[in-house]
Amino acid sequence: MIAFWILALVLIASAVFTVTAVKPVYSVVGLLLNFIALAAMYLTLQAEFLAVIQIVVYSGAILILFVFVIALLSSGTRPFEVGPDKAPRIAIPAVILAVLTLAGLTVTALHTHTAVVLAPSTGGAAGDAGAFGSIANFGTALFTTNLLPFEVTAFILMVAVIGVVLIAGDVAPGDGTPPRRKRRAGTREPIVKDTLVR
Repeated sequence: MIAFWILALVLIASAVFTVTAVKPVYSVVGLLLNFIALAAMYLTLQAEFLAVIQIVVYSGAILILFVFVIALLSSGTRPFEVGPDKAPRIAIPAVILAVLTLAGLTVTALHTHTAVVLAPSTGGAAGDAGAFGSIANFGTALFTTNLLPFEVTAFILMVAVIGVVLIAGDVAPGDGTPPRRKRRAGTREPIVKDTLVR
């Protein structure tokens, strides 16, 4: 139980650090710490397969993707300009949308009589079929009851990468001027030579 509370505090602290860090690279480091703590949480639940998948897929693939996007799109460009704070304007619509969504889910859950029956999860070794954290149990939960959140997560990751490309791709490397404002390659500006006065 002590390990659970320690890992929970690390998870919350690393998540807050990820979204509040000043530089994107620091956010990636905080996200890496979050993934490692989550894998350790899986190990405390005797779900070794989920812990390995958490490290291999998220820390080894998704996180490296974020690092490459940040490194390739931020090299040689000027720092991003901070625009006006738009959070206060979207706070009220976001709260209204969240309340309506929660009300809709509650009404749907109260009027739905369909029950999802899953195979009972029995105890045992991590590799046994039906045990918590086993490959069979994980595959059944991922592609039946949790298929929609799995697909939504992939969509959110794609939107995040596209957002970084749109934000950083408007600035040309080197001089910091947008590409649409550059002079054409065929035109030449007059060269003014300095004359020496003797």
